[in-house]
Amino acid sequence: MRKISSEKLEQELARLERMKEYERKYEGYSIVCGIDEAGRGPLAGPVVAAAAVLPKDATILWLNDSKKLSEKRREELFQEIQEKAVTYGVGVVSPAVIDEINILQATYEAMRQAVSALSSEPDILLNDAVIIPGIDEKKQVKIIKGDAKSVSIAAASILAKVTRDRMMGEYDKLYPEYGFAQHKGYGTKAHMDAIREFGVCPIHRRSFLTKMDLK
Repeated sequence: MRKISSEKLEQELARLERMKEYERKYEGYSIVCGIDEAGRGPLAGPVVAAAAVLPKDATILWLNDSKKLSEKRREELFQEIQEKAVTYGVGVVSPAVIDEINILQATYEAMRQAVSALSSEPDILLNDAVIIPGIDEKKQVKIIKGDAKSVSIAAASILAKVTRDRMMGEYDKLYPEYGFAQHKGYGTKAHMDAIREFGVCPIHRRSFLTKMDLK
């Protein structure tokens, strides 16, 4: 663990305590599960969702919305979350299925997969901004910007983001001309230029590219 002053430690513990607002609200439930996704917006690669159940007394320093963390910090937290979680699950839906059923439905499917992968059935689901079809709505709580407001959702966001980033790193080895390791499939100028030069590859979401100006 990195060295931290007592003052910064106090500040960090206070921040984490604020992020346990929803976990405290539903502390009467035995298994409180956070759910989030990564990869709804990119032009290539899968959408990945994760579900995470943390111990009620867990303290994971620097736990936060994955988008607010450096890659190095995410990797460190990814390992710690896996080690400390009561249970966690990950769901992955391919670009081909995204093209077939659309990104929103694919995201829901990835979330259902993640929940199904848990070793214990959750009593309550804390979701980042969605209600998942196919799961009892009475068990779901929709929290806008939940990955910055709930430690459980933040943990899920890190699991989903790191899993997807690692997958895009592997795809980069298969299709090095596109630079997937750098932009993770998002529509950067470098990515768009590569598509114009090399065309699409098997992990591109063709439904996302139909409206793009590739001339």
